[in-house]
Amino acid sequence: MAQVEVRGISKHFGEVRAVDHVDIATAEGEFLVLLGPSGCGKTTLLRMIAGIETPTSGDILIGGQVVNNLPPRARKIAMVFQSYALYPHMTVFRNIAFPLKAQGFPREEIPTKVEWAASTFGIEKLLHRKPRELSGGERQRVALARAVVREPSVFLLDEPLSNLDAKLRTSARDELQQFQRRIGTTTIYVTHDQVEAMGLGDRIVVMKGGKVRQIGTPQEVYNEPSDTFVAGFLGSPPMNLLEREDYIAGFRPEKFLPVSVYDTGEPLVKLWLVVHRVEHLGADRLLYGIMRDTFPNEKVIVNIPSTVDLKIKTGEAQEFAVKEKDIKFFDRSTGLRIEPRRFWGTR
Repeated sequence: MAQVEVRGISKHFGEVRAVDHVDIATAEGEFLVLLGPSGCGKTTLLRMIAGIETPTSGDILIGGQVVNNLPPRARKIAMVFQSYALYPHMTVFRNIAFPLKAQGFPREEIPTKVEWAASTFGIEKLLHRKPRELSGGERQRVALARAVVREPSVFLLDEPLSNLDAKLRTSARDELQQFQRRIGTTTIYVTHDQVEAMGLGDRIVVMKGGKVRQIGTPQEVYNEPSDTFVAGFLGSPPMNLLEREDYIAGFRPEKFLPVSVYDTGEPLVKLWLVVHRVEHLGADRLLYGIMRDTFPNEKVIVNIPSTVDLKIKTGEAQEFAVKEKDIKFFDRSTGLRIEPRRFWGTR
């Protein structure tokens, strides 16, 4: 295990600042996720940590050592790419063994190491096959086994599950997390998928435009977003954001429910909503509508669990409520989080 730290890292491509003065430090054995939309700089940052890209400025430390001038092989890292990058003419055994041979590992010890790595991912019976004979999930496991066979200090994963179908991605995510917990290797994982980020990460680094917008546990970035970008990017559906003259108020769709659902002494803010469409998703119902009085024509989404037996009539106004403590406030000009303000509504 090793700690990874980036200090003031930037990467410029001409006038484009792909990564702009980023500071991040992992804990040893941590699963850190870099999350953000396409073009936010997360993959470029990962490639600089790996030694594939050279920083324009700043330092990268692995295990307390500055590695800016070290080649990838000398950094004691292993990287798994989105494409898996397996050698098509080699068997699974030879694919996994390749980095050991390149490293000059004793030939007689290679089979034992390969079998250990293969058993870690349950692919012992596939060692004689070639990549074209494997499913997407099996190829993904081979790529991970090839990465782990050298027992690196740090794993760098660049969207390794994105080529899998939805069902397989869910099971692979669970397997990957269990594997990381078992071996305890520091892992940095890049994804644009918030479900992956929330499910895998000990902490999440939310990025946009080459900058870090927030770092925190999944619960922190979801429940206490630092700005309107994080509030809108995390969550499916995202946080509802309603504008006033000098601030923006936000609340999660699952926190905004019909008044009749509440049985609490906590302060509520009550608002009228006209529901235009109901979307049934099995476990949940999504209601799409607009505010009627205080925020006329402001669009809002409500997420009601299917366990709540409630008739919703489209086209009619209905009173909904959110707990005062669940409302977040943001500065309208900067989008940054601010202290709670006096809010509208009846109690």
